[in-house]
Amino acid sequence: MARERKFTTEDLYRTTEELLLTYNYEGFQFSLVAEQLEVSRGAIYKYYENKEELITEYMLFKMEQILEELKEINTIEGFKPQFDFLLQLIFKNPELYHLIEIGKRVPVHINDKVKANKEKLQKYHIQMYQHVESLIESGKREQILNPNIPEPVVLGYIFQSVAIPNHFGIPRDVWVQSIKEIICHGIFKAS
Repeated sequence: MARERKFTTEDLYRTTEELLLTYNYEGFQFSLVAEQLEVSRGAIYKYYENKEELITEYMLFKMEQILEELKEINTIEGFKPQFDFLLQLIFKNPELYHLIEIGKRVPVHINDKVKANKEKLQKYHIQMYQHVESLIESGKREQILNPNIPEPVVLGYIFQSVAIPNHFGIPRDVWVQSIKEIICHGIFKAS
C-alpha cells in the first residue's frame, strides 16, 4: 500500500481559498481539493466530515487573521491614518467580501461542528463591523465624514468599492489609488 502524501494546514487552506474563489460553494468538492494537494479524498476525510466543515474552518482561520491585523488600527493616531490603514487591509484581502458571501451559503444544519463554526463566524463578522463602525464614528466626530450618511451605507460603499472587478487590467497601484480617491473625494473634479 502506498504511503499517503502529507499536506499542511496552510496548504489545505490556500487550496480551499483558491477553489472557493474559482468554484464558489456549490462547485467546491473534496475531489478538487485532493487533486490539487495530490492526495486521496480519504486523506481529507480523516480531518473533515464534509466540505462544510472544511469551508467554515478555513473561514474561521481567515477571519481570525483579518481581525488580528485589524487590531493594529488601535495603535494608529488620527482618523485619516486609521482610514488609510483600513483601506490597505481591505485591498490586501480583496477576496474577503467574496468569501463572506460564499460563507453565507453554507447551510447551518449540516452538523453541530458546522453550526458552531457558523455561529463563531457571525461573532467575528460583528467584531469586524464594530471595529470599522467605530472608525466611521470617529471620522464623524472629527468632522471629516458627512454626519448625515448612516454608518452602514459608508461601510457598504467601502466594501463594495473594493469588490469592483478590474476587467481592464489597470495596474494595481493605480486601481487602488483611484478607488481610494473616489471613496474619499467622489468622482467630481475638485474645484
